[in-house]
Amino acid sequence: MITLSLEILLISVLAGIVGSVLGLGGGIIITPALTLLFGVSIEHAIGASIISVIATSSGSAIAYIRDRITNMRVGMFLEIATTIGAITGAFIGGIIAPNLLYIIFGLLLIYSAFNMIKKKSEGAAGEVSMSPAAKKLRLEGSYYDKAIKQDVPYHAGNVYGGFSVMYGAGIVSGLLGIGSGSFKVLAMDVFMKLPLKVSTATSNFMMGVTGAASAGVYLLRGDIDPHIAGPVALGVLAGATVGAQIMQRLKSKTIRLLFIPVLAYVAVQMILEGVGLTK
Repeated sequence: MITLSLEILLISVLAGIVGSVLGLGGGIIITPALTLLFGVSIEHAIGASIISVIATSSGSAIAYIRDRITNMRVGMFLEIATTIGAITGAFIGGIIAPNLLYIIFGLLLIYSAFNMIKKKSEGAAGEVSMSPAAKKLRLEGSYYDKAIKQDVPYHAGNVYGGFSVMYGAGIVSGLLGIGSGSFKVLAMDVFMKLPLKVSTATSNFMMGVTGAASAGVYLLRGDIDPHIAGPVALGVLAGATVGAQIMQRLKSKTIRLLFIPVLAYVAVQMILEGVGLTK
């Protein structure tokens, strides 16, 4: 049991780093790692993953907020949609077969990766049309990019499209325990045209609230095993703290290049597991 806990801890550190850098919450690695490498049931893996989501947010959000990369106004506004979606997804998860969860997980990640590939350029802030809703809610800001050593001003566009995608992201979070960071980043980066680093940092901030909203449901259902969730939380928290420092020194293009293959690989593995081809 001690050896297993140590192995889970080490994997969780890696998950925390990747989750913090890419804004994915760590669950994208934790869920498949626990099921594919350690034989943990999908229900308990998702329960532990929800805990990892909260730990990732705790470990990285402080650094991103301190350095003013996180947009608090955007995060709190969109959190309305994700929190309602998370509660919805958590209840739906109790009535869906495990194999179907694997397949849904994979298909949604492939969709995210495809949309990221289609986005050939980030679009400078001046090229983004500021919607009336964004102007009224003051969804704008600027941050200092350590990679290019200059201030980057920006503002949001297509607020309603981003809000709708965020509700779906909340459902995915509650349903699959992945923090749905891929969809949060997708909504802000592709739909709202925010800079990728702002999208990543704000996603990390939001995931803690989203995860907490659905964690209670999993706890009451008995899907959170302390022997698994404990080392996961510790490892992810440590990894997320390191990842927050790494992300700020990477160029947005590099983050995007890292983002896509991670999504694609995990998506394929989970679909294969869902259809029984990994047995």
